[in-house]
Amino acid sequence: MLTIRNIALGTAAPLMLAAAGAVHPHGLSRATASDWTQLHIALLPVFPLLTLGILVPLWHRPRPGLAGFATAVAWTGAFTYAAFYTGLDAVAGIAAGTAVEHAAGTANIEPIKHPLYDVGDSLGQLGAFALIIAVVATAVALFPKHGARVIPGIVVLLVAGWSFTDSHIFWPRGVWTMLGFALGFALLAAGTRRSKSIPRRA
Repeated sequence: MLTIRNIALGTAAPLMLAAAGAVHPHGLSRATASDWTQLHIALLPVFPLLTLGILVPLWHRPRPGLAGFATAVAWTGAFTYAAFYTGLDAVAGIAAGTAVEHAAGTANIEPIKHPLYDVGDSLGQLGAFALIIAVVATAVALFPKHGARVIPGIVVLLVAGWSFTDSHIFWPRGVWTMLGFALGFALLAAGTRRSKSIPRRA
């Protein structure tokens, strides 16, 4: 039951983001501005929850040694992702959508939205790379106890994390990226289910 709960906690956010990506407007225009803004407002609390798939397996990790240090790095990376990717959502999502929606009817919207895109993309990339660092640190923290069983989940998460650096949740690649995160977190939860520690060699 604990494994099922951990899988549910880890996959909920990426599955919600995948569903949102399937209906995400393909571009920001006056016609789509309201939907663009409202969707990003709704997703504002969801993007940070993507880190649950990492934080749940790391809960109660031992503090001493390399595993403890890696856990601290993973938590820091997860926090950095949550902070900076929320910035992307706020700037390139909510702010850009609001600005375009309320721009004068004759105004050229390109100079309005692209500076916001540039700032938002910079924040988002920083957050996405921080998430990759968190995944690598999670592997280091979990491997001493769980061994090779964490590798399938970590590999899937690294592929999804790399795709996330420039795909956001846009259809089609962004949606597949979120489904990749869901699969990776499920595999990681299954690989870290309660078990005996790997015996050490004499």
